[in-house]
Amino acid sequence: MADSQSNAPLRADTGAPSSGVIHIRTRLTTDFMVMSNALAQRRGSAVTIGVAAYILSLPDGAPVSIAALCEHFSEGEILISRALRDLEAAGYLERRRERLSTGRIRTRTYFHTVPGSGDDGRPDPDGPPEPDGPPEPPKPHPPRKRPAAEQEPPPAAEQEAPPALADADPQAVGVLSALRRVDPRLVLSAQEAARLAPAVAEWLAAGLDTHRITELLTAGLPDRFRARPAGILAFRLRETPLPAPPPSSHPVDRPAAVPPFQTCDGCERAFRAPEPGRCRDCRTAGNGLRAAG
Repeated sequence: MADSQSNAPLRADTGAPSSGVIHIRTRLTTDFMVMSNALAQRRGSAVTIGVAAYILSLPDGAPVSIAALCEHFSEGEILISRALRDLEAAGYLERRRERLSTGRIRTRTYFHTVPGSGDDGRPDPDGPPEPDGPPEPPKPHPPRKRPAAEQEPPPAAEQEAPPALADADPQAVGVLSALRRVDPRLVLSAQEAARLAPAVAEWLAAGLDTHRITELLTAGLPDRFRARPAGILAFRLRETPLPAPPPSSHPVDRPAAVPPFQTCDGCERAFRAPEPGRCRDCRTAGNGLRAAG
């Protein structure tokens, strides 16, 4: 008699999803921190969530200033300060001004695991005790070179004076001012028109008429502008190659052909002439002899 065979599955179905992430969890006993799902799954900037997770992983007393965070993250001061403002507005980050026993006032930073917790104004009882004396001055961080996009603009005295609209080419300014008739979004200020006018004047000097320039600046614009209209027009004026000028209706005057060399029949001197014959000196001498005779 044959052995009986079972068609039951070897392992019960654990209900694993057919798509998406599958977690491989390991129970941690050291070097971990607690973070709520409300914060980890918060909609918005990923930099904000990353800064929050990093601050939660730090021990009490660790510096969390913008300079200290910039030393750890590759983002610049603008993104880090924006993330701190988002956490403060959401209630996770809190800055308090406290007076020490010495009379000095300092700002303490508190980070809440749950927004709104610990609003009684007292420090965490499980945290480190308050120092008896004034806090030690923080160690100076080496200066960090900021990206060019985040550097502060030079003082007003060092900035170039904006171009004046009165000094711009009036025809070029007229072309720029008329762009709003084609696309109502292309509204320029006086300084923007004065800054773009020299490039339009170069197009006019190259032989393009106002209709062609308007077509090149307004054709194929995106449905949504991600920058100022002046920036889009400046890019087109800078990157659009000038079209070839139209062919001229007048024939180009070509230089006359140079006559070939001929040998003079009288003195055998070489001279240029369309046909063989005598040179100019021999012709002059022959005309003089005939006149004398």
